Amino acid sequence: MNKSIQSWAILFFCNLIWAFHFTSIKLTQDQVGPYFTVWAPMLLATIFLAPFVIRDFRKGGKKLKDILIFVQLAALGAFPSQVLMTWGTQYSLASNAAILVMTLPVITAVFAFLILKEKMNTARWISFAIAIIGVALCSTDDIKRVDLSSRYALGNGLIFLAILGNAYYNVGCKKVSGQYTEMEMVFYTYLVMSILLTPLVLYYEPEMFSKVPSFTTNTWIGMISLTLFHNFLSMLLFFKALKNLDATQVALSNYLITFMGLPIAAIWLGETLNRQAIIGGLLVLASTLILSIVDSKVQQKKVANINQEPAKL
Repeated sequence: MNKSIQSWAILFFCNLIWAFHFTSIKLTQDQVGPYFTVWAPMLLATIFLAPFVIRDFRKGGKKLKDILIFVQLAALGAFPSQVLMTWGTQYSLASNAAILVMTLPVITAVFAFLILKEKMNTARWISFAIAIIGVALCSTDDIKRVDLSSRYALGNGLIFLAILGNAYYNVGCKKVSGQYTEMEMVFYTYLVMSILLTPLVLYYEPEMFSKVPSFTTNTWIGMISLTLFHNFLSMLLFFKALKNLDATQVALSNYLITFMGLPIAAIWLGETLNRQAIIGGLLVLASTLILSIVDSKVQQKKVANINQEPAKL
């Protein structure tokens, strides 16, 4: 199978897993605090990966300085994207967060241009425009409830900083993806994240440890889903796809989360799925198909043209 097609198939599956993320959090929110919800699955995923990464670290002859880049990526990217999003949502509205998150692919494209020198071609602009329309249709209720007044300025600012962190992390990982395996990238990021999050858990949610034995079935389903699928499997697959696709392509594919999240919420949580949301979801899917098929062909044509150019003396 063509590497590009395989990567898009993997990315599609990743977005399906991430679409379950909101449902998983809903299943845990009655008993688990926001910091523990992030920290515990991430810590468990780190423990699962440790034996394999340590073995490869010794065989590969890597040194401690070789993994310091993940301290920077986690501290400036992954950590703010998790923590500031949590704090920001507490000081703002969920509808505000939902709308602001729509800017992630745009900001990622800017970082990709500045750091990786990636460019937006015609296919990407068309795909982006269709995706925006589709997401807007899916998010009509959030748009109606959005309130960007000054009383939510602090929360909205924190959410925007979280989005900046997320975009920086994705682009930064793309830049170093050729030097590390998918497993190493997940492990080192989560290791730093677990260390940074531990003080917050101990300070804000110390009671969570005593509550674990009383977790309900729904809470366990949510926590296991977050650990095995969201923090473990999806991230391994995500980094695998990131090695073969541009950061801009990967970012634009994130709009698939909205497309997939709607039917999941309707089936698992009993939420209503209206005709407008269905049309919006289909537009998001169409934009992804344009991006994956047309844009991939454009990129392959460019590579072929470069290879055919005569060598300069």
